[in-house]
Amino acid sequence: MKRIKLTVAYDGTNYCGWQVQPNGITIEEVLNKKLSKLTGEDIHIIGASRTDSGVHALGNVAVFDTTSTIPPERFAYAINQRLPEDIVVTQSEEVPMDWHPRYQDCIKYYEYHILNRSLPDPLKRLTTSHVSFPLDEAKMQEAANYLIGTHDFKSFCNIRTNTDDTVRTIYSLDVVRDGEEITIYISGNGFLYNMVRIIAGTLIRVGRGFYQPEQVKEILETKERTEAGVTAPPQGLRLAKIKYSSGTCSDSKVHDVNE
Repeated sequence: MKRIKLTVAYDGTNYCGWQVQPNGITIEEVLNKKLSKLTGEDIHIIGASRTDSGVHALGNVAVFDTTSTIPPERFAYAINQRLPEDIVVTQSEEVPMDWHPRYQDCIKYYEYHILNRSLPDPLKRLTTSHVSFPLDEAKMQEAANYLIGTHDFKSFCNIRTNTDDTVRTIYSLDVVRDGEEITIYISGNGFLYNMVRIIAGTLIRVGRGFYQPEQVKEILETKERTEAGVTAPPQGLRLAKIKYSSGTCSDSKVHDVNE
């Protein structure tokens, strides 16, 4: 028996998120089925990040156990021949049997992409969130700075979050404009349910002038979800990379800020 670690990239448009659920097809379900056919075993992968419906990834991580004789580094090539074109395993490797993708010290990198122009672009509708009103990225950055560090992010998580511990650490949070596209780059030791999308929604409100930047500090301190902005749409979000303290890293091209 050996444990195989996969780095997985996917366009989440046609999936009901990562985790297996009864109401629609998911990334995890597809990988389980294809790996089971490939190995002849009943495979159930364990994922690092349970991305939501419509959310994309460049470097999510999963593991599974197998007795297959396929070399660990060849699993990526073998499984990609069976996967749909919107899911790609970019790397496969063997890890110790006790290595678990959710119980390791790591840094997660997310990006939120905003198309900021008066009219939408049909070619970017699945990978960006369109905001037609002008956004002030300098004010968005000023507001973002209040969120860097270790805080209780109860104001920035979905009320259905299934955890009593809402303290997380954000290592970096940068708002970068490139022409008509604004990207929010965020890294941290972990994120609550909808946390990145709520942060994005709040920063968008700052950019539009509904909130002053310093109000974000007040929102953080209230620990009330109703004080923060709306949850931004899923298609703008992507999990860019997960970097583990062991030095292993899910491959992707990402804006590394203060890594």
